Amino acid sequence: MKARLPQGFGGGPGNMQSMLRQAQKMQEQMEQTKAVLEEQEYTATAGGGVVEVVMSGKKELKSIKLAPEIVDPEDLEMLEDLIAAAVNEVIRKVEDTSNEAMEKITGKLPLPGMF
Repeated sequence: MKARLPQGFGGGPGNMQSMLRQAQKMQEQMEQTKAVLEEQEYTATAGGGVVEVVMSGKKELKSIKLAPEIVDPEDLEMLEDLIAAAVNEVIRKVEDTSNEAMEKITGKLPLPGMF
């Protein structure tokens, strides 16, 4: 008695070529999406908006804007903390946006090394 596989399972070389075409298409979509994401700019603020940072999708810091009232020579530590918080937040935004976009393409498949 021969076992039969459901449609789409097995199938020999034709099915393997189909899977390879799908993988190639997925990789092309991922590369296009990555290029689009890298062109975007992301903004985050800290301290109620007194510190604003802008970062590219390539995680390159583009600018830091400080409200004049936050610059207190007597309390530079607070300013440093606010800048660090804003930079960390914008990095999270870039990573979350990238991960969400890639999950849409891969269907949440864990593909190590793809992105």
